[in-house]
Amino acid sequence: MIRTSSRLIDQASYRQPIAAGDYWLQRIEAGQTLRIIDCEGNQAADTLFFNADDTAERYSMTDTLRGQKNVFLTAGTVLRSNDDRPMLEIIADTCGRHDTLGGACATESNTVRYSLEKRHMHACRDSWMLAVAEHPQYGLTKRDITHNINFFMNVPVTAEGGLTFEDGVSAAGKYVEMVAKMNILVLISNCPQLNNPCNGYNPTPIEVVVW
Repeated sequence: MIRTSSRLIDQASYRQPIAAGDYWLQRIEAGQTLRIIDCEGNQAADTLFFNADDTAERYSMTDTLRGQKNVFLTAGTVLRSNDDRPMLEIIADTCGRHDTLGGACATESNTVRYSLEKRHMHACRDSWMLAVAEHPQYGLTKRDITHNINFFMNVPVTAEGGLTFEDGVSAAGKYVEMVAKMNILVLISNCPQLNNPCNGYNPTPIEVVVW
């Protein structure tokens, strides 16, 4: 685990809190560092990555996991694209591991996992669709919403190969830090999920820092 000097944070070119249920869409340049901070603990930051110069190239869960031969993401993980190219590398991680198998909450999954009356509750896919609609300059559509990373989310794999959604392993102030290997478009939904005990039924803010 590598910890970055707080002096670099003080020199950040950009920092922005993201309220629970909000999205964040931003371009970062090759060589820049992105830190995502779990401000109050056990919040999920559902994140999509695109090549900012050609959004047809985007984060690939399958290429990433095949490349590292591990289902969890942490320091040392190289996030790979659907062209099997390095997009970002996780260079510091005080949480320990992050999920890329569980997907993002949606109206459909709210219905299946919780109940019919939960269908229309806000979900991460709604936040992403709102971001796409409000930023047409990037040329994204719903077809571009594919593999994502759930930073700070704990989704163990059972011995039988299934997934379970468990209490988080993160805590207030924990962070994950990545350096961009190409120009990157980052789309985060700070998860609004109110039905999952992982966050204590209480979504909380995150913060992003770029330098």
